[in-house]
Amino acid sequence: MIRKFQESDLDQVINIWLDASIIAHDFVDGEFWNSKADDMRNIYIPSSETYVYEVDKTVKGFVSLYEDTIAALFVIPSDQGSGIGKQLIAKSKEIRKKLELNVYKENVKSIEFYKKCGFKVLKEQIDQHTGHPELVMVYDS
Repeated sequence: MIRKFQESDLDQVINIWLDASIIAHDFVDGEFWNSKADDMRNIYIPSSETYVYEVDKTVKGFVSLYEDTIAALFVIPSDQGSGIGKQLIAKSKEIRKKLELNVYKENVKSIEFYKKCGFKVLKEQIDQHTGHPELVMVYDS
């Protein structure tokens, strides 16, 4: 079930974000992600419109929207490939007509996922936090 984020989801959401970030972005030092956990907890999640995918009171994934941007889309690594991400993208498309996101160029698996969901590459740029190249992708209904 997809539902609106509640404050009680915060620890699960942060844990999913951290675990999935370290695995998906193994080209970035894991300590970088650990150093950003407080910002996720205190700045990014509270300022975003977030939805969680929940099964038996366990959050399995989440999507955070900031204006027309998918600021975060993460699924528990053991549940990736089970359709949760696609459902969270579908929910995002119900809420917004146009979506944009940034994804590291080295994260080929996620780029392919977003392309299957109808996103197109708009441009390439350098992420200011890590120095790694990223793609800006857009979806327009």
